[in-house]
Amino acid sequence: MTAMPTVGAPAPPLSGATDQQPFDAADHAGEQIVVYFYPKDMTKGCTLEAQDFRDQLEAFHAAGAVVVGVSRDPVKRHAKFRDKESLTFPLIADEDGAITEAWGVWQEKSMYGRTYMGIVRSTFVIGRDGAISHAWPKVRVKGHVAEVLSAVQDAD
Repeated sequence: MTAMPTVGAPAPPLSGATDQQPFDAADHAGEQIVVYFYPKDMTKGCTLEAQDFRDQLEAFHAAGAVVVGVSRDPVKRHAKFRDKESLTFPLIADEDGAITEAWGVWQEKSMYGRTYMGIVRSTFVIGRDGAISHAWPKVRVKGHVAEVLSAVQDAD
C-alpha cells in the first residue's frame, strides 16, 4: 500500500476519465488543483461535501484553483451524481483504482467490526509548482471546504 503524499512532496499522477472530457493535472500547470477523494457518489457525506465544493467553486476559481473529485464510481454514476447535484467541476472515475492507490487513499477501513478496503476521505492541494501544498487525511465534512478554500486563498 502506498502512503499518502505529504506536504512538499511531488504530486502523484492525476489524470482520468470523467463524464465530460478527461481530466489531466498537466493541463492545469501553474494553477492550484484541489483534489478531493471521496468514497461513493450519492451517499450522505459525499453529497454534502460535493455540494459544499459546488457552492464555493467561484471562490476557488477566483483564488486561481480548480477543483476535481475522485472516487472509484464509474463514469455513468458520476454523470448522474453531477446532474442530480448540479455539480460543475469534474469527477474522475478511478474504476481500476490506479489513482486512489497512487495517492495512498485506498486503505483498510472498519465499520461495525467488519474490515474492508475503501477510500479514506482526503483532500490535497497541488500547488502551482506541482508539489503538495496542503493535505487533509481522514476528512470530516462539516467545515472542511471552508478550510480548504482559506488555504487556497492564503497561497496567493
